[in-house]
Amino acid sequence: MISVKNLCKSFQGKPVLSDISVDFETGKTNLIIGQSGSGKTVLLKSIIGLHEIDSGEIWYEDTLFNNLEFEERKKIRSEIGMLFQGSALFDSLTVEQNVRFPLDMFTDNSPEEKTERVNFCLNRVNIVNSNKLYPSELSGGMKKRVAIARAIALNPKYLFCDEPNSGLDPVTAILIDELIKELTEEYSMTTIVNTHDMNSVIEIGEKIVFIQEGIKCWEGNKNEVLNSDCKPLNDFVFANSLAKRIKSASG
Repeated sequence: MISVKNLCKSFQGKPVLSDISVDFETGKTNLIIGQSGSGKTVLLKSIIGLHEIDSGEIWYEDTLFNNLEFEERKKIRSEIGMLFQGSALFDSLTVEQNVRFPLDMFTDNSPEEKTERVNFCLNRVNIVNSNKLYPSELSGGMKKRVAIARAIALNPKYLFCDEPNSGLDPVTAILIDELIKELTEEYSMTTIVNTHDMNSVIEIGEKIVFIQEGIKCWEGNKNEVLNSDCKPLNDFVFANSLAKRIKSASG
């Protein structure tokens, strides 16, 4: 579990996150939703330590993460898998080398052990016979799968996904959502997903946190999100649903 307590973050004196408190549960897909500029990406980056917070607490199990020095954070970071928006694969490395990268960074495994783990992770995300390909030779969906394979290479306890469906067609987006949920349950990870995709919310939203202008306005699950009395959330849900219908009609 990851617990955030009374988290505040500002940039140049301008508040971006105000008094955010939420528990992200182990073995579940925890979604952070909100409009662009709502603060959800800042929250994600704050939790993993890319932003230093102004006040509050970030707990990884029983460890107060934001009180640790840089070197002390390495152990927890070695237990984190990260799926970046746009996949963020290294263009100059092959599929195999991309997935192997965190193993080279954080383990002393033998070359044979690393290769075995790479192949296991690629097979787990249904990527086969592609070890020697480069990112430029992959489809958008394949890039996401390779990025997920890299994210789970170290068998992480925590998985962070930033807009995992960005740029994907609806069918591929659903497959990526299902894969993230399967892996979360299979490895009992604490998974946190930033998204504005309502399909993701309805399909895999076991724990949902809605942020509006840096404030946590609502939390619940996918069964409750459509029946909320939170007006900002309802406006967000309606706007996203309408946009999808318009896009579908024009397509």
